[in-house]
Amino acid sequence: MWIVCGQRSQLWWDLPLRDSFALLRSIYRVSLADHRKRLDECVDLLDMAPFLDTPVRQLSLGQRMRGEVTAALLHAPELLVLDEPTIGLDLHSKERLREFLAGLNQKGTTLLLTTHDLDDIERLCPRLMVIDHGTVLADGPLAELRAEVTPERVLVIDLREPLNLPELPGVTEVRSEAGGLRHHLTFRRADTTAAALITEVVRHVEVHDLAVVEPVIDDVIRRLYARKSVESVETFGQRRH
Repeated sequence: MWIVCGQRSQLWWDLPLRDSFALLRSIYRVSLADHRKRLDECVDLLDMAPFLDTPVRQLSLGQRMRGEVTAALLHAPELLVLDEPTIGLDLHSKERLREFLAGLNQKGTTLLLTTHDLDDIERLCPRLMVIDHGTVLADGPLAELRAEVTPERVLVIDLREPLNLPELPGVTEVRSEAGGLRHHLTFRRADTTAAALITEVVRHVEVHDLAVVEPVIDDVIRRLYARKSVESVETFGQRRH
């Protein structure tokens, strides 16, 4: 097991990255061939060649995070614990690191991730645990949490000419924009399906384009915490009575 913390370095502060990696190879008794293979792979995928010979204290936070992840992988741990692994990274570096970690997980390495970056969760976590002040609010697959907390979906329809849509079965809210050219139809999956709704729409109007919008993970987490707050208030009120 190895732990990677976004705000705390486990590398040698005054040594170049390359020397830190060599020391770790000796500590964990990794063969030279395995070490070179894993290091070359990490250097290539995480684009670290330009700063391999730079002392850790001179690295940016994003560069150091790539070094920390590499250090964690040199001895092929079965469990990798990551605390805010993409902190300080630019968008391109974040995406490359996420792709790298996802591939690592598919090859058999277990990842335990703690983060406030919800895009990390979306890309890397098939199982999600939400904790609020020590209380577990949810634990399970993200898809199931979405279905439970945000059962609504939105069908976005672009028409060829502005029209008012007729009343449609299963639609709970209609919001129009662009002078009636675009309509947002909110529906619950328990009441209808996107396919049935699309079939009903094209019977009445000529559709130029359409898309089904799933709730973003930010809304799922926000509603989960909001639900917890409401339940806490209700419980307090019941106690007072």
